[in-house]
Amino acid sequence: MDINLIIEKLKIIHSNPVCELEYDNPFHLLIAVILSAQCTDKRVNKITPTLFEHWQTPEQFAELTQDELIPYIKSCGYYNSKSKSIIEASKSIVTDFGGIVPNTVEQLMTLRGVGKKTANVVYAVAFGGDAIAVDTHVRRVSNRLGLSDSTDVLKIEKDLNKIVPKSEWSTLHHLLIHHGRYVCMARTPKCNECLLNSECKYFNGYKK
Repeated sequence: MDINLIIEKLKIIHSNPVCELEYDNPFHLLIAVILSAQCTDKRVNKITPTLFEHWQTPEQFAELTQDELIPYIKSCGYYNSKSKSIIEASKSIVTDFGGIVPNTVEQLMTLRGVGKKTANVVYAVAFGGDAIAVDTHVRRVSNRLGLSDSTDVLKIEKDLNKIVPKSEWSTLHHLLIHHGRYVCMARTPKCNECLLNSECKYFNGYKK
């Protein structure tokens, strides 16, 4: 397996992969990523403009009740846990970090509702850090290409970190997400159109 060739081909397929969540600052991105769990970026992007018209800062979100917040995020699903996470994370940002979103993975993970994936996304996208956030798309494409044989997201991240140059971590994160969304879909992957089919274990008979 030539990881550099895989990255090169992914860049040909997806010329400018970027985070598809819309945001104005690190705090708004953090909220958007929390909302995106088990939800599409398109759905999140539909509700965040109205949400951020009403409240913009950690201080404002920290003062909200769940009953006040839920009507604005209900269509994203899991609104009880997401509303609690957003409010509690906002309180921590205010009390522990002076109202500024922390810029390291370790500090981000101290916030309620922020696991490794969410922390990696915010760290990479908002602060330009090197990180691979493993979501359902990254997991599926990594397994199919044979980059990792694990289903555990933390193990997949470690496997990818070992074989991918650190300077490409954040880029590969977006490449794999875009590939999973638009080419290597869960049910109807476009294998015959994919430039990676010669490198792909799934296409070449190792289907799981």
